[in-house]
Amino acid sequence: MGRDLSALFDPKSVAVVGASDDPAKYGHAVAAQALRAPGRRPVHLVNRRGGTVLGRTTATSLAAIGEPVELVVISVPGPGFEAAVDDALACGARAIVGITAGFAETGPAGLARQQAIADRVRAAGAVLVGPNCLGIADNTTELYLASDRFAPGGVALLSQSGNLALELQLRCAPHGLGFSRFVSLGNQADVTLVDLIEDAARHDETRAIAVYAEDFGDGRAFAGAAAAAGKPVVLLTAGRGTASARSAQSHTGALTTSADVVAAACRDAGVELVATPHEMTLVLAALNGGRRATGHRTAVCTDGGGHGAIAADAAETAGLAVPELGPAAQQQLRTLLWEQSAVGNPVDLAGMGEQNPHSYGDTVGALLALDEVDSVLLTGYFGGYSAATGGLGGPAAESGTAGGGSALAAGELETAHQMAVHAARTAKPLVVQSMFPDAPSCRTLVEAGIPVFAGTEDAARALAAMTADETVGPPGVRPLPPAADLLRDPGYHGVRTLLSAAGVPFPEAREITDESQLLAAAAEFEGPYVLKALHLLHKSDAGGVALGLPDRSALVTAFREMHARLGAASYSVEAMADLTDGVELIVGVNRDPRFGPVAMVGLGGVLTEALHDVAFALAPVPAARAEQLLTGLRTAALLKGVRGRPPVDLAAAAAVIERLTTLAAAHPEITEIEVNPLLVRPDGALALDARAVLA
Repeated sequence: MGRDLSALFDPKSVAVVGASDDPAKYGHAVAAQALRAPGRRPVHLVNRRGGTVLGRTTATSLAAIGEPVELVVISVPGPGFEAAVDDALACGARAIVGITAGFAETGPAGLARQQAIADRVRAAGAVLVGPNCLGIADNTTELYLASDRFAPGGVALLSQSGNLALELQLRCAPHGLGFSRFVSLGNQADVTLVDLIEDAARHDETRAIAVYAEDFGDGRAFAGAAAAAGKPVVLLTAGRGTASARSAQSHTGALTTSADVVAAACRDAGVELVATPHEMTLVLAALNGGRRATGHRTAVCTDGGGHGAIAADAAETAGLAVPELGPAAQQQLRTLLWEQSAVGNPVDLAGMGEQNPHSYGDTVGALLALDEVDSVLLTGYFGGYSAATGGLGGPAAESGTAGGGSALAAGELETAHQMAVHAARTAKPLVVQSMFPDAPSCRTLVEAGIPVFAGTEDAARALAAMTADETVGPPGVRPLPPAADLLRDPGYHGVRTLLSAAGVPFPEAREITDESQLLAAAAEFEGPYVLKALHLLHKSDAGGVALGLPDRSALVTAFREMHARLGAASYSVEAMADLTDGVELIVGVNRDPRFGPVAMVGLGGVLTEALHDVAFALAPVPAARAEQLLTGLRTAALLKGVRGRPPVDLAAAAAVIERLTTLAAAHPEITEIEVNPLLVRPDGALALDARAVLA
């Protein structure tokens, strides 16, 4: 069920320690906000000097209040914070909001102080938000303990940045979006982002969860909580471009960046990952109504060819499809529109809206009802007629057709209501791009829960957020398996033995150190042979691999030459795999400090880093998800068979991916492990090389 945060969001009483009449102090802003709802619960102001604050008599201490206080906000200088926490716990506080800064963000000593405080709070059975936070607010319980007001609505905003939270509020207002809760995360000494997501998921008045976070703490727990939330979670984060392991010793480690890890976690958890506050607003506006398309087939409806073409391009760029409508659908649309209208997709009214504004609503309604359409994007001039009569400067107001403009405006408002009725009858998303998004007809759509945007690319991005990703499936983060026995031998054959025991198939191989052992090994299986020099970081680059040695004589010659040149301590003699009709893949796992084991699959072999055709997911990766990752590669056509080559055994490759990623997830001592290449042929998969790096 998660932690009980009821005392944090709906306390029976509140005290603000550090309340002040000085507008420059945060205690002043919080006290002013706290007093906005004095009838909801007792609000006590505490100032050690006494007197009055904001016209209210203050208590000199929490003890002086003379009664228990359930939630205490502490905004005092750093040296007095611990004592204030102890006083709060002594007076029965079940929740504390720590505004005071100067803890973990200052270094090890501050972190130690912070941990000690959090330990005391937890031992008392209380919860602590912060320290170093900017407060909280809950519009559903009239709890106002932040410096700014947040318009009421259905979004829970959990943010590490106060200014970004304010920007999001400003951007959300034109879309009719408000906030159920706001929480400034601070240092997350006790109450974490995961705790808050789990609580917001249980909060009936919250419809979506917006997160700005730089520090996820336990990233895997974040992904799990988001996947289980049952509500849209939208994430804005920063610092995703830095490589997670600059000293990586495998292709997997070298190719895995923080951005890849966060994106993989979001895909697996069903989280909408955005890059800017503007994009977050678009996605929140799109998801506010709870509509999700079941497919990518989008119908574009426009009143001008240019807008239609641009919108179609934007939709396809956003990952949607704009397929031509079938003959029956086109015939139905011809009965609604006039002769010059285009009905293929985009559907172009071709000026009919100027004669009959209801043609917008009729066409949108018909498109939403088609089985071959999953969503509709209306783009162009809609809104211009009511904008003219509403004083918003629409072109009709400047054309000298005021009387006609009034009739068109009335018709446009009527068709806006008509579109709202059509949209309410279906679960399919409808998104509108308008040159006049503030026009009365467009505001009518917004009030009905239909998102309206000024930018074509914004409308397309919003519609993509409302469309389920068919390549990922339902969100889910698999739990880590129980820890296995530690890997003691990270050498090549030790790793092969570990993977073989997990069901990863390899060719026959023997480790040898001299020529006599070489001949003994060659006698155990037939050629052609492969010879590898072991204990080299990149064997191929160093000339430490000889392939296709047809017989023992060639094997001995290759060994003598390689040993004279490299002088390796040991070598591996292996049966040469049949490469006919095969494709080389790479499968690896890199352990991220925040998100744990992260799997990478892609096109492998010696060109892995040059081609960089890879995909990521949190490990362990089930076989079905592994197949989705493979078929989503840019070079997936190679796996399906091209130019007369047969398709390879994707199921066998997916099974190896599941086994390797499950094994890696059970070995926390392994920081990097990979099979490269994994040869996948029409008749199965075979691991040809392996490497592991211990933490």
